[in-house]
Amino acid sequence: MDEQPDTRDVVVIGGGPAGLSAALVLGRARRTVTVVDGGHPRNACSPSLHGFLTRDGATPAEFLAAARRDVAGYGTELVEDEVVAVAGGPDDFRVTLAGGRVLRARRLVAATGVRDELPDVPGLSERWGRDVLHCPYCHGHEVRDRTLAVLADDAEGAVHQALLLGQWSGDVVLLLHGIAEEELDDDGRALLAGAGVSVVAGPVGSLVVADDEVRGVRLEDGRQVACEAVFVAPRFRLNLGPLAALGPRTVAGDMGSRLETDDQGRTTVPGVWAAGNLADLSAQVLGAAELGSRTAIGINGELVLADARERAAARFAPAGGPRRPAME
Repeated sequence: MDEQPDTRDVVVIGGGPAGLSAALVLGRARRTVTVVDGGHPRNACSPSLHGFLTRDGATPAEFLAAARRDVAGYGTELVEDEVVAVAGGPDDFRVTLAGGRVLRARRLVAATGVRDELPDVPGLSERWGRDVLHCPYCHGHEVRDRTLAVLADDAEGAVHQALLLGQWSGDVVLLLHGIAEEELDDDGRALLAGAGVSVVAGPVGSLVVADDEVRGVRLEDGRQVACEAVFVAPRFRLNLGPLAALGPRTVAGDMGSRLETDDQGRTTVPGVWAAGNLADLSAQVLGAAELGSRTAIGINGELVLADARERAAARFAPAGGPRRPAME
């Protein structure tokens, strides 16, 4: 397809809760916006989402369909395609799509999220989002009063996760999968014992599944530990794709790296803003949507000021003389 000659105010890359929330706020501010999404939501494997007022229990597909209807109602363009290249800078970004189309924009919103890297145990990825889980606040209620196992790769984080799960179940076991017994200090052992959490040493070799349900884990030495759901702590990897070519700085953390942003979502690349898990690895669906809204407000404010400066410079330029540069 031919390159599109028009320049829209904002191209949003990523059509999840963060990207669509940004697009909604920008559309209501009468900005011209295009949202590009490849159709691979991170939570597609989950049967439902939780903790989002008015949408608790909705499937990810239901949530996205409702969000797209809201966004489309304000004239925002929704494009299902993959971004293959990003170039340019403020007021002249060029976003190339796999289908050949080139979008031009004054600003970009990066809302492409993260991907989850699970511990290397056979069977985990196949059960991910169903009975292999990560967040107790997202899924703990759905597995309440069952036997729950925590797959430990980090002693401090695993102890905290096991203690949290005690709010949903009185039968929690901590599996010392990726750590040695001596890494679990006396304080951690005392906290676990006080909460009634049992500790099993030894790496996990596989899941035990029957009738399409997790029934336990099999340790590498052959022992089996019964459980009905397994909680893990994945590492989060940024889905930057072509946006990486712009060189945004990242900040390392315990769960992985995020983009360096200010409190409104500005990245270290002028004109590029980040929302959702790119900016906050811990954000759930509700939090990601809020970050998208905050980013949109910041972008609109920046564009309003830029437009005002341009009008002022044009108005007060000497008659017939060179145009004055925009005021700083």
